[in-house]
Amino acid sequence: MPLLNEHKSEEEKSFALRWYEVRNRVKEQFGQRPDINAMLYIIGMNEIGIVKDSWEKEEKQNLMHVAVCKLLSSDGYYTFSHTDADGWHHYTKNESLPPLNLKEQEELLKRKIVEYFEAL
Repeated sequence: MPLLNEHKSEEEKSFALRWYEVRNRVKEQFGQRPDINAMLYIIGMNEIGIVKDSWEKEEKQNLMHVAVCKLLSSDGYYTFSHTDADGWHHYTKNESLPPLNLKEQEELLKRKIVEYFEAL
């Protein structure tokens, strides 16, 4: 019986393991294994340094936006601009990402999330 990942390259297998390890690390801290959106939410909270039991829908979207900007800033797509009076981080867009389909966008975010957590 073939393994599910028998056609993957060694780099793909290595990354899949790193992604799994990061998700487990977060699961140990928060009690459940997160998806990409939850990971972005956590990164956003970590970046602004504000933790609340409950966030409004718009605040959750803003947390995820902060996270995406932070993650993509390492490749020069965004630059940190300032922190406002409420503690929210703001970024300046430097350039647009190349056109990516949904699977490519997800893969990029996963890789950036892994890099972020591995750097902590």
